[in-house]
Amino acid sequence: MRAQQRIVLCNSVLRCTLPNHNRSSHDVIYYYDGAETAAGSPSDRLINCLEKKAHPLRGYLYITSATFLWGIAAALGRAAFTGHPLPGGQVLRPIDPLILSQTRTTFSFLVFLPVLGLWRGWKRLRLPAADALQTLLIGVLGVAASNYFYYLAIQRTNVATAIILQYTAPIWVLLYAVFRGIQRATWQRIAGVALALAGIALVIGIFGSGSFKLDRIGVIAALLAAFSFAFYNIGGHSILARYDRWTVLLYVTGSASLFWILVNSPWKIAAAHYSAAQWLFLLFFSLLSVLAAFSFYFAGLQHLEPTRAVVVSCLEPVFSIVIAAIALGEILRPLQAVGIVLVLAAIIVVQMPEQQKAAEITLIEPVD
Repeated sequence: MRAQQRIVLCNSVLRCTLPNHNRSSHDVIYYYDGAETAAGSPSDRLINCLEKKAHPLRGYLYITSATFLWGIAAALGRAAFTGHPLPGGQVLRPIDPLILSQTRTTFSFLVFLPVLGLWRGWKRLRLPAADALQTLLIGVLGVAASNYFYYLAIQRTNVATAIILQYTAPIWVLLYAVFRGIQRATWQRIAGVALALAGIALVIGIFGSGSFKLDRIGVIAALLAAFSFAFYNIGGHSILARYDRWTVLLYVTGSASLFWILVNSPWKIAAAHYSAAQWLFLLFFSLLSVLAAFSFYFAGLQHLEPTRAVVVSCLEPVFSIVIAAIALGEILRPLQAVGIVLVLAAIIVVQMPEQQKAAEITLIEPVD
């Protein structure tokens, strides 16, 4: 009977699950692309897997980079929605938020597909049916649905209500992890989630301004956006344990693009008669807010558990407010500054070391 120690090599991702951390044992199973290939003396590459360590700091930097790019995209999107002059003084005719959300994933997929196919080879882009279905669900029920319901919530309520309800996502991620027995409800996680929510509430100016607007459909949409956001954090962490982030990103953007085609026909986009400058803006916006940002975010999910990752993602509205203040001349109020401090405190609290069980070591090391 084989021992429980095993080393798994999945595509470009090394995953080690070693209950006894016994690298001298030859009773191990080797996998490549999900298929068992040999059992015997371990190769140097697999041995090196044992020497690799998790890099949570790298994960925080990746997630922070993603939220910074989303903050820039939010400021650009706000200018595009309202016809506000872009940095540099150029003024575009207002762009429909639905079309902006649709084209950002569709353009990203159309640009990324040939690039990754030529770089990796088309055969290496294939996924088993079960994993392809999982990426399809992440793309549709996670990324696309999160955007769709978020903009529906804004339409039915307002930005403040939509943001504060969408960023209840850390609560749902934590509850899911605790319910499934994946994590414990430690004081760090609970305090981190609470501080992040309080900080966002202050950042968006929800207290003392009467800006919280309730509407049944709008509230439901915002909560569905939160569930979708939580879903792709949990599902993304799972699939990224088996595949590199580029393959996952390709399938996610492809499935999200399919969703948007069904929701909003391309003929409606063509009927908008956008100018060349607007199309160029849409292309740049898609590369910034999807390809660049999600590549960072998925890289972060390879190093951080979903609860920590989603708490760090609360930096997005912080960056949005600060960048809008700098680039668009919007005013940063004292309470918003306090909110920024609370979000930063949440990130510090949630990354504090906890007592871990020594029974199992799980490392996920991306190979770029």
